Formats: sequence, structure tokens, C-alpha cells
Amino acid sequence: MTIELENLGKKFRKEWIFRNVNLRFDTGKSYTFVGPNGSGKSTLLQVLIGVMPHSEGKVSYTLNGVEVSLDDIYKKIVIAAPYLELVEEFTLLESIEFHQKFKPFKDNITSHQLLDYLQLTPHKDKAIKNFSSGMKQRLKLGLAFYSEAPIILLDEPTSNLDAQGSAWYLEQIEKHTENRLLIICSNQPNEYTFCNNIVDIRDYK
Repeated sequence: MTIELENLGKKFRKEWIFRNVNLRFDTGKSYTFVGPNGSGKSTLLQVLIGVMPHSEGKVSYTLNGVEVSLDDIYKKIVIAAPYLELVEEFTLLESIEFHQKFKPFKDNITSHQLLDYLQLTPHKDKAIKNFSSGMKQRLKLGLAFYSEAPIILLDEPTSNLDAQGSAWYLEQIEKHTENRLLIICSNQPNEYTFCNNIVDIRDYK
């Protein structure tokens, strides 16, 4: 999977958040958008996948040399981000099974197997609204890592995770990102120490 940005720009009212972005992202590699809070990292991520419209330029997606339309790209993407809401009324097991209807899991993993991988089996019947922020983040990350999709997008991935959760995150990165395109938004170096492709959003102001 390849994503290409050509002279991409995003403007809110009269302010350019970023402009003249020319980048290419390829499967099998990881990329990290860095910059201070409010610099536009999350905005670039959302424009990149079509959640937010761009103001100028072009975003193109190709898979095995064949162009993928914007209407179909969502099938190729999984995302974990603090601003994405979970259905609070669902139990953990219901939340996993609901997600699975839209994005199947890798290697025919079952919902109960995923519970074990998330280390959350004892909480399978607990409502998401009663989860801690760290447990919710682990669920979001787990759904992203274990879904069958060639593109993984992670925004502030260790947000609300303790030291044990952060170690679990790095283990999942090692296990589940080979032969996939990984893009991270972060201003925490420990979240992307493995990544050699760093994009500083301030270079496109």
C-alpha cells in the first residue's frame, strides 16, 4: 500500500495549518509525525485518510499498483486515537464483536483470543463506561493491531497507559507492523524510538 501527498495543504479560515506537503508512505515502513501540541499532527493524519478535507493539493492511494478510491480506503485502515469514541454502553466483549463485523481480525483470531491478547479477559462483561482511560486505550490499540488492514494509524498511542501498558504497546508494534504501513502522531520519543522516518510538521508551515 502506498499513500502519496502532492502539494497538500490545509487551511482553517485564514490560517494555514500546513502547506506544500510532498510525501510518500510505503508498506513495510513506519513514519512518525512530530511537533508540539496544536501544531497540526492530528489534522495531517485526518486529512491523509480523508476524514477531513484538504484545502489544496492531492492525496492518492495505490495497492499493488492499482489506485484505491477515497470511498474504499476506509476498508484498508485502522486507527487508534484519543478523540475516537468507544460505545460506552457495550461490554468489552460486545465492543470487540461489534468491531469484528466491520474489520475481521488477523489470522482468524476469535474475540475470546483477543481478550487474552489484550490481557483484559476478567473484564469481558464489564461495560466500557466503567473502564479506566488506560483500559480504553489498550482496547483501541488492540483493535488496531489485530485487525486485518494494511494501514495502521496511531495518534498519541501511549496516552493514558502506565509503564506496563507502554511496554505492551511496544511489544505489539514489534509483532504486528511488519509488512504494514504504520503512521504515528506523537511528541513522546518513547512512542517511536523504532522509527527512522520522522516528519516534523513545523517544516510545512
